[in-house]
Amino acid sequence: MPSSLICRQPQSQAQVQVQAQAKAGAQPRAKPAVDVDYVNWLLLRWFISSSFPPCALEDSTFVDSCKYLNPSVRLWPKEKAQEITLQVFKSMKDDVKASLQHVRSRFSIALEFWTSYEQIVYMSVKCHWIDENWVSQKVLLDVCRIQYQCTGSEILRVLLTVLQEFNIGSKILACTHNNSQHAIHACHELSLELESRKLPFCYIPCAARTLGTIIEDGLKNVKTVLSKIREFILEINSNQEMMEDFKHWTEVYQEGSWKLPFDHSANWNGNYNMLDVVKKTPNAMDNTVKKFDDIFGPRDWVLSAEEKSVVNSLHSYLEPFYKTTMNLCTCKLPTLGLVFFFMDHVFELINVCHDSSHQKLFENIARDMSKTARDFTSQAYNIYTFAAAILDPRIKGELIPETLNSTSNLEDARDHFVRDYSTIFQGTGNGYSTQDSTEDGGAFSFAEEIIRKRRRVSMSTAADELTQYLAEPPAPISTDALEWWRGHSSRYPRLSLMARDFLAIQGTSLDPEELFTSKGESIHKQQYCLPLSSMQATMCIKSWMQSGYQFSFQSTIIDFERLVESATAPDAVDGPECS
Repeated sequence: MPSSLICRQPQSQAQVQVQAQAKAGAQPRAKPAVDVDYVNWLLLRWFISSSFPPCALEDSTFVDSCKYLNPSVRLWPKEKAQEITLQVFKSMKDDVKASLQHVRSRFSIALEFWTSYEQIVYMSVKCHWIDENWVSQKVLLDVCRIQYQCTGSEILRVLLTVLQEFNIGSKILACTHNNSQHAIHACHELSLELESRKLPFCYIPCAARTLGTIIEDGLKNVKTVLSKIREFILEINSNQEMMEDFKHWTEVYQEGSWKLPFDHSANWNGNYNMLDVVKKTPNAMDNTVKKFDDIFGPRDWVLSAEEKSVVNSLHSYLEPFYKTTMNLCTCKLPTLGLVFFFMDHVFELINVCHDSSHQKLFENIARDMSKTARDFTSQAYNIYTFAAAILDPRIKGELIPETLNSTSNLEDARDHFVRDYSTIFQGTGNGYSTQDSTEDGGAFSFAEEIIRKRRRVSMSTAADELTQYLAEPPAPISTDALEWWRGHSSRYPRLSLMARDFLAIQGTSLDPEELFTSKGESIHKQQYCLPLSSMQATMCIKSWMQSGYQFSFQSTIIDFERLVESATAPDAVDGPECS
């Protein structure tokens, strides 16, 4: 460990031995203006937080800038930075593993895939659960390379390795995938493997990606028009005079107040924003275009009357879709029940057309959208997702999609509840095990069986919890579902155990903001640009820090706040400080 590192250790970890530099007989000397290791550790954290690879430490411009600030700075070579980053990754990974062993509820996982600039496919595995305080938790388990050709068998092999490494394979209740065929195949094979061990499991497609595909179906016939609008938006954003002229005309014609520069990103939020500009500022656009056409000559961004008509109709048609995506993006906890509620609303909107002047266009759009919707419902609707939906106190049976709300699903959910959650002392299959694993485990198991028999309530009493819960009206849609269960868990002690498991099932495999807004662009750039040598460690460490795990090196927590305080204190002494 670098000699000047400030560290803080949990009481349970081994104390780190630190040696001060020998100064016997030496005359007192002034403290260096910059402590080299302090700088390197702070830079390493910054590089990881910004998703920079360690080789950036050797960028000549960056090195020259550091030397300009202080000639005594000696940055770590990239090999050392890479080695230390891997050590930090291993140390923090052990902390994540240890923390998951204390979780008593079931986990749900989410899979995402991307391809880097090196044409390497990666898979991220995220783990979700609800803790005993009814707080939703999530943590990235790993970022793994998927060997070419990224088959379902290869995805399954890597996924099983991750689950085994974190020792949570028997506690996985559900997997939400990115809708790719290879991911579906891997999840199906995982389902068969878990079912052979009599463990409940389901896999579902990502609702956000499905909604994105539906919206793409709506936009695919106006790609050329969107390109024209984007050119106009880009010109306004880059020309201050044009921007002021546009603002002037919106005020003159009372066409609203607009935040400039405009969002011109290629995601759904940016595309809808461009439709919005055409729909709501026709006069400002026309006058701005006319003025600058006179100055610079004709441009290709001028829309014909027919194109404007199509944009106006499409804007009206897609406006409810936009509101739905924004609600998903801003929702504090998009439970599966709430996600299904929004998706069901979208499916109802597909065949609603308010403009007969473009009837043929919208019929084609609705046909493609409907196929995507049918594919989603056929894959996402099952007994497990039904249970997750009704256990959302805002949804219950009243707001659940009609095609999911069947008597057979309700009876299957009731049977599952009675079988796996009807007693306080749960078996090993559902994540609430108290079984002893010592050599006397058989004796303890026998004793627990006696306890279970003595404390087991009748099946009818257990089922009454679910019946009573469903008989009451749903909570207001603005209710925090987890807060509701926190306040009602004593009233439904057994059903609350099931709710903790099933409410952790994810409706989306990624944060909807990453798909629909510009937030995802920075994430995708980082995923694309990192090399193989840095991808796993950098992405995982960054995510773990964001999840609240301490930055640690060789089982020692790095206290960056104290490190900065020590480095900047005027009366600080040379040498390291540990606690």
